[in-house]
Amino acid sequence: MTDFPALESRTHREAAARLASDGWNVCGIGDWATVWRSADGRLAARISPFEPAYEVFVALCRNLEGHPMLPRIDFDAPLDGGGRLTVMEFLRSAAPADAEAAKRRWDEAAPGDPVTAVRREAERLDAEATTAIPYWGGLDHNPRNIMTGVEGGLKFVDLFYVDGLELYAALRDDPRAVAERLPAERRRHITEIGAVARLSTPEEIASLRRNAAAIG
Repeated sequence: MTDFPALESRTHREAAARLASDGWNVCGIGDWATVWRSADGRLAARISPFEPAYEVFVALCRNLEGHPMLPRIDFDAPLDGGGRLTVMEFLRSAAPADAEAAKRRWDEAAPGDPVTAVRREAERLDAEATTAIPYWGGLDHNPRNIMTGVEGGLKFVDLFYVDGLELYAALRDDPRAVAERLPAERRRHITEIGAVARLSTPEEIASLRRNAAAIG
């Protein structure tokens, strides 16, 4: 069994190495994070090298703990240098028709519908985050963020986002603005997210790393 609290003082690389040594396997790669699945298939661990906002989704799940349409969060903590590790129940992609139906329920916000409770709390947290978290993007209504539990049942995931285009444009063109808005200890690995590694040219990667190093 992985000792998750022992990873709080580690970097995202060290956390990933521990999961690998404990038999976890990569099952997903996103713009910000890598997702690992436990050897027994019951848990998923999301590891991000730079994560300014995932705590808001964790807060949603904890504020509505036990809600049938939100995943169970087993562990969550920041990592050294600004990353984050979140461990939750493993989820699978929902059928497109089911995801679209859940999205319609969100839009309709019918009284008494469990989806409505999620929407109301998500909107409340979104309003708070708008002024509290730099480069906040808002609510993410992507149908791919509707998944299913291992034993069935639709679940909403990753309902919020940071405006990565704005953030990384600032790091490219005005790095001092990033330094003013994000503390150094929370952006040590800012150039290591998946989207930068996947989409940037070698010259762009070098420029981002040079600017990140210049602001410390």
